[in-house]
Amino acid sequence: MTIDLQQAVRWLQDSGVAAQDYPAGTLYVVATPVGNAADLTLRALWTLALADTIAAEDTRVTRQLLDRFGIAPPALLAAHEHNERAAAERIVALLRAGQRVALVSDAGTPAVSDPGARIVAAVQAAGLRVLPVPGASSLLAALSAAGLGGQGFQFLGFLPTGATERARRLDEAAASGAAFVLLEAPHRLLETLPALHAALEPGRRVVVARELTKKFESIEVVRAGELPQFAASHPPRGEYVLLVDAPSTPATGAAIDAGTRAWLRALAAALPASKAAAVAARATGLPRDALYAELMRGKGDSG
Repeated sequence: MTIDLQQAVRWLQDSGVAAQDYPAGTLYVVATPVGNAADLTLRALWTLALADTIAAEDTRVTRQLLDRFGIAPPALLAAHEHNERAAAERIVALLRAGQRVALVSDAGTPAVSDPGARIVAAVQAAGLRVLPVPGASSLLAALSAAGLGGQGFQFLGFLPTGATERARRLDEAAASGAAFVLLEAPHRLLETLPALHAALEPGRRVVVARELTKKFESIEVVRAGELPQFAASHPPRGEYVLLVDAPSTPATGAAIDAGTRAWLRALAAALPASKAAAVAARATGLPRDALYAELMRGKGDSG
């Protein structure tokens, strides 16, 4: 099929985008492409063109996107993590004055591991309307191509920068028995992959998605035990989504007898829970995830 300008105009008309309601005094949370500019929806284009003000995580990045589509907003406002509170006050004032304000991040959906949540909450607290304009998402794009098993998943977003807290979060996620997903920047990948390797059973399936929707996009499946070799042979480049599949055999405490539980807790009194579980796994042959889950259950019971 050959697509010409007339066909493209027909798609725009048939979408009904121009006939939809775009109320004034409303904050529009607009998803922008995570890499491929063609992923910007017709509704997002229409909303951005109609907005009185566009609040952007980085006005320079957003200006490039707007210029590509010939959109010149009356006003462009910076709204990033360092000024989000002040930006929220400004946006509430604009909405009360009857403006349509579009909120965007550099890529993907605002307020999902990007600035925007404070602004949305402030607008709602002021009794004003918030409308989502959904679209591209690195999380959903990666999930659709990962083939994760199990029922549902945990979204961890970006991990803490501190090694101890990062290890704790990964240990908890690994022991939960569910699949989980996290985001990572290239300059932190070489810290995160070893932490994942330490937290997971060697056979656990890990999907490494990189540069999603861009020219050098890659989606690779490795086992947790192979992560050190993978890190050594794949220099970090671009933004990452890391997806850890649910274990093939869910963690369970059913096979842990009373004696094992007793000295497992004794180990945990002298060692971090993750290390105690690892030592116990080597000594007993039981799955590390199951032993860690047992320790976490014990903490919950004692509280």
